[in-house]
Parts: sequence; C-alpha cells; structure tokens
Amino acid sequence: MDITLNYFELFQLPESCDLNTSQLAIRYRELQRTVHPDRFAGDADRLQRLSLQYAAYVNEAYTVLKSPLRRYIYLLKLAGREVDMEHNTIMDCAFLEEQMALRESVSEVRNQPQPEAAHQQLVASVDESLDTLGQRFSELWAQGDTQALEQAEAVVRKMQFLVKLADELDQMEAELFH
Repeated sequence: MDITLNYFELFQLPESCDLNTSQLAIRYRELQRTVHPDRFAGDADRLQRLSLQYAAYVNEAYTVLKSPLRRYIYLLKLAGREVDMEHNTIMDCAFLEEQMALRESVSEVRNQPQPEAAHQQLVASVDESLDTLGQRFSELWAQGDTQALEQAEAVVRKMQFLVKLADELDQMEAELFH
C-alpha cells in the first residue's frame, strides 16, 4: 500500500463531492482486511509497524471521505486551499444572524410545550440548510476557478457552524428523549 496516495486514490474513487457511500464502505472493508495488524502478528516488527501505519491511514481516509464536510475540506486542500476557521472567521451578517436565531431556538427547546416537536423542527431545518450548502459547494467545486473555490471555502465555513449545531441537537436528543 502506498500512503502517498490521496484518500480518493487509496479508495479507488473519483475526486468528487458526491461519493457512493456503499462503494466507500466496501472498499474500506477490503483495505482493512489487507492491512489489519492481526494479519501481521507473527511477522517482523517492521512489518507490524507498517501495518499499524497503513491501518491508521485507511481509518483516517475513511473518516474524512464518509463525512461530507470533511470531504469538502479535503477537496479544497487537494486544490491548494486550506480552510482555517481559527484565523478566517469572516461570515456574512445574514448568516450570522440566522445562526444566532437558531442557537436561541435551541436554547428554548426545553421550555416548549412540545419539546420533541420543536427539536425535530430544528433538526429538519439544520439538515435542509446543510443539504443546500452541500449542493452549493458541489456547484462551486464544478466551476473550479479561483473565485469559485474562494466561495466554496466560505460555504465550508458555514457548514462547520451547522455541523456543530447538528451535533449539539443530537446530544440534546439523547439527553431529553432517551
């Protein structure tokens, strides 16, 4: 196995925004069977270490490719664009206001007469926004020029906010309804 391959090459998949997740999972299992450290338990230390490195590389690649947001960030990286949320947090005002309103709605879910319905409505809203942003990223990625890639970066930064909110909603669901 060659760990200099990019993640798409490793999984023998096209560099694309949209992946066939079934193909990804099948290829992941095949690669894991090939490089799993247990297969090299009786071999020399060097082979065992290489096996661990390869298995870690396969796991990291799979984790990145199966998540749309991580996949988009990786695609931008392959195009020479690093998404740096810590140093580049510029967002348009309308988006930030929308995020503040969503956060306020999240904080009020517990006080709603029907918290489960309010929660589900927020989950649906966040999922819809993520889908819309994913489609926008795909459109911009297909254009491929510098300006489109800059806009794609902005889309990814917005998605990071929403993914974090979606995670918080998942945690809230576990706390409130299970």
